[in-house]
Parts: sequence; C-alpha cells; structure tokens
Amino acid sequence: MTDATTTPEPGRSRRVARWVSRGGLSTLIFFIPLLVSFGLFSWWPILRSLLLSLQRTNFLTSEWVGLDNFARVLRDPLLLTAVSNTLWFTVLAFVIGFPVPVLLAVFIAELRRARKVASVLVYLPVIFPPVVAVLLWKAFFDPSPQGVFNSVLGWFGLGPVAWLNNGDLAMPSIVLQATWASFGTATIIYLATLMSIQTELYDAAEADGAGVLRRFFHITLPQMRAILLVMFLLQVIGTFQVFTEPYIMTNGGPENRTVTVLLLIYRYAFISGDYGRATALSILLALVLSALSAVYLRATRRWSTS
Repeated sequence: MTDATTTPEPGRSRRVARWVSRGGLSTLIFFIPLLVSFGLFSWWPILRSLLLSLQRTNFLTSEWVGLDNFARVLRDPLLLTAVSNTLWFTVLAFVIGFPVPVLLAVFIAELRRARKVASVLVYLPVIFPPVVAVLLWKAFFDPSPQGVFNSVLGWFGLGPVAWLNNGDLAMPSIVLQATWASFGTATIIYLATLMSIQTELYDAAEADGAGVLRRFFHITLPQMRAILLVMFLLQVIGTFQVFTEPYIMTNGGPENRTVTVLLLIYRYAFISGDYGRATALSILLALVLSALSAVYLRATRRWSTS
C-alpha cells in the first residue's frame, strides 16, 4: 500500500518544473543581486544601528550598556529644546510651504502658452545643490546694511535686520530658504495631478455659473485630496529630519533656538563622539515617525478614498 504522505510529491515536482520552464529560476537568479544589495545597504545598517544603540563605542572598542543610551538621551535637557524647535519648524513649513506649491500648480495649470516655461522656472531651484542653495541664502540674510534683503528693506527706510542672529527670526528665515529650495518638486507633482482631472467637470461647473474659487474648492481640491494627504505626510517626515539648513546657516544658534533633532544627533556623534547615544536618538526618531505615519494613514484612509 502506498504511503499517503508521498502522493503530493509528483504534483509538487510538476509545479516546480512548470515554474522553471516559465522562467522562474532565471528571474530568481537576476533578482538575487538586487535582494543582496538591498539587504546589505538597507537592512543591515538598520540592524547595525540597533546594536550600536545598546553599546558605548568609538568603533574601536565597544561596551554593552543596554538601554543606558536611551536613558541618557531622555535625560538630556537639550532634547526638549531640539524637539520643540523641530516642531516649530514643521508648523512654519506647513503654514508657509504647503500651500505655495498647490497655488502655483493651479496658476500654472490655467496658463496656455507659457505653461512649459513656467514649469521650468518653478523647478529651477530644485537643481541647485542643497549646500550651494543654503550658502546663497545665507549671503542674502547678511545682517549688515549691504546684505541683499537688508538692502531691499533700506529702499523703504527699514532695517537692517539681524535675520539669522535674531532668535525670533532665525527659524522663519530657515523655513523660507527650505521652502524656496523644495517647492518646485511638489508643484510639478500637483501640476501632473491637475492635468489628469477631467476637463468636463470644470466645463459643467462653469456652465452652472461656478466661479474660480468654487471650482477650486469643489472640484480641484477633492480631486487632489489623495495626493495632498501623501505629500503632507512626506513633508512632515522631511521636516522632522531637517539638518542641512540649520547646520550651515546658524549651526543651531542663536542660543540653541534652531537646534533640531537631527542636528542634536550630529552633535552626539561627531562633536561628542557618543555614537551609541546618537544611534539611540535616531531610533527614537524613527519610531516616532513610524507611529505618526501609521496613525495618520489610518485616520485619513476613509477620507482619501471616499
């Protein structure tokens, strides 16, 4: 009598042979280098960071300290300052930077002959290397009367203003530069979304007597809500990781008014040489952003698809 456990083998063998004959093996062979490189450059650094967060190391000698790095991060009085500064940057970036690409995209979409030229001009700031763009704006914010912005204010009998040396103006100044450097990409994405909206909707609304504002709020925004939600989430994640602008423009000053979480991580690692604490703060930031993203996506899932 044949053993019941051996009966599925022929069927399994046929499925494997069919999979190989259909190119499954060659596909797997081509996929292995991608899988290995992705694991080596993406997942291995994550696992290595988890190990570093539990160690006190200078990469020559290591000592296991458990959760002590996390405790020292949470006890650092500068952490609350960095978090509050980062939140303030996020709020300002949302108020200043989020509506600008939407409005520009709507304006460019209304153009007929100059749409391509306007799209190129809007995207130009993105092609500047980040460091070059930051240094350029740092020169614009020169606090002397000869500075670019102070010269403009001087035409109206105002100024000079100590932009980056003023604790109240430093962060808004950084947000202006960050908005200028990044709004081009968002504008092009919104413009592509607008171009995909059926023109019949606008024609019908215009025939019913709807003005520009009514068409914008009742047609444009509802059609763009899915991409708006995604872009908002990406902006929040990006602003929580702001580093280049405050590092180059103010180095966290004046009086730590522009120290962000990523700048604090940099100070832990490359100023204090405390790589374990820097990694611990990085992991805490990643956990916060992951939780925030999960809550945000769950809260907006129904609204984005309805």
